[in-house]
Amino acid sequence: MNSTYHRILLKVSGEALLGEQGHGIDGDILTQYSEEIKSIHDEGFEVSVVVGGGNIFRGVKGATEGMDRVQGDYMGMLATMINSMALQDSMERMGVQTRLMSAIRMEEIAEPYIRRRATRHLEKGRVVIFGAGTGNPYFTTDTAASLRAIEIEADVILKGTRVDGIFDSDPEINPDAEKFPTITGEEVLSRQLDIMDLTAFTLCRENKTPIIVFDMNKVGNLKKVLQEDASVGSKVVWEDS
Repeated sequence: MNSTYHRILLKVSGEALLGEQGHGIDGDILTQYSEEIKSIHDEGFEVSVVVGGGNIFRGVKGATEGMDRVQGDYMGMLATMINSMALQDSMERMGVQTRLMSAIRMEEIAEPYIRRRATRHLEKGRVVIFGAGTGNPYFTTDTAASLRAIEIEADVILKGTRVDGIFDSDPEINPDAEKFPTITGEEVLSRQLDIMDLTAFTLCRENKTPIIVFDMNKVGNLKKVLQEDASVGSKVVWEDS
């Protein structure tokens, strides 16, 4: 496949794994995501993944209910590891070699995150899953995705969501919401569009890392994004890049 990109980082929310369930992991969604990732891996792309943990636990939500924020965030990091392990198992059952790397040491189930080792795994054709966020409280998995993408020198961050791109308002509420096929980072900030948290967005801006937001739930969209199909998703570009 001809593409501008070669090494990618895919960010998937934990809530997406809920599917139609009220809690936990929907096996059908997990299988669908694994097949999507396998389809681009088979095309020769170097693929890394960050999965959120919101389907299991959110540190911020715990804090609003009286829990210590730091404790809640560490619980959230463990939730990302549960999702990451599930994704690893699903992909390996499809014959895809993977490596799970954790920002918190838990040697029995994952390798510790080491940047050079991560890039070496990618060069060897393994899908690398980054778990446990950044390993620090007060940072989201969006920030972890931005940080890891910059560290491994990914060509693009693909943010898989439930909607097909960036809109001027919530398309799930406003059916007349306008989609931006391409938008500058400055316009995202001036319009206060909710793509990712400000820390994550600032990291991407400072390092000129492109961001593409797309609907991960539609089969085939991941491959279309990498084929640079203009009908799928929205791309954030940096004016001075």
